[in-house]
Amino acid sequence: MAKPAFWEAMRRQQISYWFIIAPFLLFFVFVIIPTIASIILSFTKYNVMSAPQWVGLDNYKEIVLHDIRFRKAMLNTVIYTIGVVPVGVLISVILAVAIDQKIRLKNFFKGVLFLPTVTSIVAASVMWRWLFAGEKYGLINYYIVMKLGFKPIDWLMSPVWTLPAIMIMSIWAGIGYNVILFIAGLQTIPQTVYEAAEVDGAGFWHKLLHITIPLLRPTIVFVVIMSCISSFQVFEQIYVMTGGGGSQIGGVLDCALTGVPYIFDQGFNKFDMGYASALAYILFLFILVLTFINNKFVQSKVEY
Repeated sequence: MAKPAFWEAMRRQQISYWFIIAPFLLFFVFVIIPTIASIILSFTKYNVMSAPQWVGLDNYKEIVLHDIRFRKAMLNTVIYTIGVVPVGVLISVILAVAIDQKIRLKNFFKGVLFLPTVTSIVAASVMWRWLFAGEKYGLINYYIVMKLGFKPIDWLMSPVWTLPAIMIMSIWAGIGYNVILFIAGLQTIPQTVYEAAEVDGAGFWHKLLHITIPLLRPTIVFVVIMSCISSFQVFEQIYVMTGGGGSQIGGVLDCALTGVPYIFDQGFNKFDMGYASALAYILFLFILVLTFINNKFVQSKVEY
């Protein structure tokens, strides 16, 4: 009678072992193996339909030396990052400080600001594409531009306005998440510090500039680094708001083409998977260097 009980216990133990190692197996199958495969493919010419052909460093040489469209995409990515990150962080800090005051309906405002974060970025991009519609049919043109006496702007068909329009949408979409992080950072600042400053006669602005901002710098560093990484990886907004698919991705004259949409265009529209893999690793190096610079020069000024 003891023998079946022994085998049953062994079976249950084996099942528990599989549950423990399952996440590692999934990570290996869906992350490690594709990463290794993409590294190998980046040194090949591969169009999905035929076997890969080894070309060595030719893909990387073509990207660095001759690919003008890649340079345009990276320039747009840098412009997008410079436009979105500082403005988004500044607005988020202001809203977080305002909500952290002793006000009514504090949780309501938190929820309202966080709604864009839990909303599908594709759905939000479709909504903003409608808001930015050209002529008088877009709500922004009708209620803001034309009411101020200006001519309607064809936001998403203009080489000048397409990227700024997408930047506005991205700032709106990212504020809620950043505000929650900054509010959490504000909660870590001891109230005794503010009380001591008040005893010394410090006002609101003095406490903000000399206590809140310096002690909030660890959170600011984290938000800046994550926002920069997210900006370099922007895709959905570009894809949806510039029409999506084919040669149209990136807007008129590639005015809003950034790194990841260009990789998508090379890999899934032109089926040049080897070239797209090489592009992905060059973009990875850009993000790695940017993160190192942020971590080195920004975090050095953090006060704990």
